[in-house]
Amino acid sequence: MVKRRRGRHEATVELTPLIDVVFLLLIFFMVSTTFIRETQLKINLPEASGELQEVESGTIEITIDRGGDYAVNDRVLVNSDKRTLVRALQEVREMQSSEAAPRVIITADAMAAHQAVVKAMDAAGTVGLTRVSITTQQPDEEE
Repeated sequence: MVKRRRGRHEATVELTPLIDVVFLLLIFFMVSTTFIRETQLKINLPEASGELQEVESGTIEITIDRGGDYAVNDRVLVNSDKRTLVRALQEVREMQSSEAAPRVIITADAMAAHQAVVKAMDAAGTVGLTRVSITTQQPDEEE
């Protein structure tokens, strides 16, 4: 009886198709990513005459757009609820970790509802922020 010895074939994993798939996924995510910051609110400031003041470091800015949507330090909030605004202000205040209460600057659109501005002021007061300013722009000089 003659025994034939079968040749052993080593199992190999082809990496070429795997590399191709990873490369295609990388291209897909690079193309589908947007690099434009679209979360900022668009506002038109109300007009008022007055002196310009310098912005202090560590200020908290609340932005209110025409529809009454809020953003705290350029971070848009998920809804216009007062509790959400209070939570966002508390988070920002905790991150700053300074003993003195920072100044709050409310930047509201000229067509925003007065209620939205009052809600922002109330939320700031709830958190203990009492130094509140409102942003305006200089009126056009028409003679």
